[in-house]
Parts: sequence; structure tokens; C-alpha cells
Amino acid sequence: MIPDDIRASDPELFGYLDAELVRQNTTLQLIASENFTSPAVMAATGSVLTNKYAEGYPGKRYYGGNQHIDQVEELARQRVTSLFGAEHANVQPHAGANANAAVYLALLEIGDTVLGMSLDHGGHLTHGSPVNFSGRMYRFCSYGVSESDERIDFDQLRDVALRERPKLIVAGATAYPRRIEVEPFRAIADEVGALLMFDAAHIAGLIAGGAHPSPVALADVVTFTTHKTLRGPRGGCILTKAEHAQAIDKAVFPGLQGGPLEHVVAAKAVAFKEAAQPSFRTYAAQVVTNAQALAEALAGEGFRLISGGTENHLMLVDLRPFDAELTGKQAQEVLDRAGITLNRNAIPGDPRSPFVTSGVRIGAAAVTTAGMGVPEMVEIAHLIARALRERDDETSLDAVRDQVGVLCAKHTPYPA
Repeated sequence: MIPDDIRASDPELFGYLDAELVRQNTTLQLIASENFTSPAVMAATGSVLTNKYAEGYPGKRYYGGNQHIDQVEELARQRVTSLFGAEHANVQPHAGANANAAVYLALLEIGDTVLGMSLDHGGHLTHGSPVNFSGRMYRFCSYGVSESDERIDFDQLRDVALRERPKLIVAGATAYPRRIEVEPFRAIADEVGALLMFDAAHIAGLIAGGAHPSPVALADVVTFTTHKTLRGPRGGCILTKAEHAQAIDKAVFPGLQGGPLEHVVAAKAVAFKEAAQPSFRTYAAQVVTNAQALAEALAGEGFRLISGGTENHLMLVDLRPFDAELTGKQAQEVLDRAGITLNRNAIPGDPRSPFVTSGVRIGAAAVTTAGMGVPEMVEIAHLIARALRERDDETSLDAVRDQVGVLCAKHTPYPA
């Protein structure tokens, strides 16, 4: 994919890129926050727009020569507001964390009380973790999942909200396998006089494709990343009601960021157009179908699924019933050797440290993009189980890697 003359200009660096292309083409990508972009998205990301500085917004730049940049950014804004039915969009955030930080900066004062999902129950660092800026700059309190069904405990959420009276409630998660209905969040926010932010980083593509309920009409602000289920470039986006538009825009620039990455904004515009096509709805539905098939097959191999299964693109797997001694860290490392890429993840009430964990998180978005379906999900579950059962046998791990290679050869994301 890289012209020979460019590769020859820096063989060391482009050798690493070539090796990464081989890795993505020949191993299974099951990290829930990753996907494969289209060649069109990559072309826009690597375009001449990377040369242009464009502080400000369309029609209000601090630099000259932005007439074409303005058209690109306005196109991205129009496409994303149409895609999600939003009143206003800011497409400049460099990442989901930046998008969340901008919302806090726009709507809160330092020290304000915020209610977010606990990291160890599936939330995100920016939902109030004490090691993150969010937990250091704002007074976060948390809610989580119930012990009985491992789903969001709305009774607990309401109790905490009534006691703490947060100014903002944050919905959304990074390791939660169930649908997140926005109506209970809206009702509780209204009861305590709070604003409602929905972090849709993981499920934005499922929302765009009609495979997950949309929070846009009921939430005051929706943030998301463009590189997970939405299948776009790495970056963030904010959707908001018109009444918050000015505050959000000022928080992004000049509040947090300088010149936007307009080559990435262009790639976001490409992804928004792709997500508006009928084929994307088929894709989003298949992601959920594949995730459910993979979860069911893993359960058949002896793994325990947190909350009993999945309704979105990911599953959280408790390894202890499969093998009480096996940690998430070990599983991740063993599966890497076998050509299967996923990540360790804490489970609710995990007795092990976040670096070790008792679980793994598995996503179906990337393998679905590669063209895999339910039969492949069943095969993947078998390969995972075999690799972990026989993790001390290098011959077995080599055999699994060979089978992974055969599977990937039939479903290659970037064929030569």
C-alpha cells in the first residue's frame, strides 16, 4: 500500500508499517475499541490537509487560506448531524477523552459534582477515575452494576443522585455488554436537576446503524469516538443541543485544543457518509449477531459471560470458571502468541489488580468488517479455548496460529 519510492526513503520506519499491515491481515483483531477503516478513510487521513493550520471554525479562522478547509469541516458537521439527528456538532476533538474534557469544561466549574460509571464496573477513565484529570478536577461519585444480574443498577444510581445532587450525570461505558437505555438516565437527571451527557464512544456505529437505541434526542450532550464501531479515523466528536453549542465550541477551541487535525476531520466526513449507507445498517446488525454468536460459543467452552451475554459489539469474559489460575494478563499474552489479539479487563468485583485482572474483553466489530460471520465466531471461540487450555504447549499454540492464518486468509481486511 506504500509506493516503493516512499518506502525506500525510510526503510526502517516503513518496514515497521509493512510489518503491522501483515499483523492486521494475518491475525484476529478482537479488541473492542478497534476496527478496520476503508481505504477512502485512510486516503483522507493521509491527505494534503495535514499541511494546513486552521485554528477556529468555518468562516471564523485565525489563519488565511482556509476556504477549502472550511468546506471540508462544514461537510463533516452536516453529515454527522444528519446521521444522528443532532442539532449541532463539533467534529474537532482529537479523541474521545478530549471530547469528554470539552464537555466538562463547557458545562461545569472545577469541583462540581458529577455522577459517572465506576471504571471497575465498565466505565471509562474520563468518567471520574482518580488517576485521570476528571477525577482530579471534579468531584465524581459513581454508580455501577448490580451483583445479581451485572447490569446497570438504576436504583443505586438514583439513590446516589438524590444524595449527591450532581450537576451532570454521565451515561455510557467502555466495557459494558448490554444496551444502555437513555430514558432512565434522563428521568433521574430531571429529578435531581442535572444535565445528561451520554458517552457513546463504543456504540456510535451501532447507533448510526440502527442496532442500538439512540440517546441523541434525550441527552443534553453526546460524545463519541469515530474509530470504533463507526469505522472511521481515530478521533472524537460532540453532538449537542443548540443551547449548548456555543459553550461546547469555545471549550474545544480555544479552551482545550489549538489547530484541528483537518486531515482527520476530512476522514471523519468520509466515515459519516459511509455510515449513512444502507450497507452500514447491515454491518451494524451483523456485528451484534456475531458478538452474540461468539459469546454463546465461548460459554459452551466453559467461560462465564458477565451479565450472561451481550447485546452490543463486545463481551466481558470471566476466566475463573474456565481456569481458576488463569489471569487476564496471561490470557492476553498467550493469545497474542497464538495470533489472537484482545485485551485483559477487570470484571465487576475483580479480586485481582487492574494490571492482572480476572477477565478479558472481546469485540466483534473488526472481524465483522473483515467479512466473518457466525460460523467463524464459533471457530474463533474454539481457537481461544484451545490456546488457553494448552497454553504451556508451544506446538499447540503454533497449530492454533496456523488455523488463525487460514481463517484470516479467507477474510483479509487489506488484500494486496
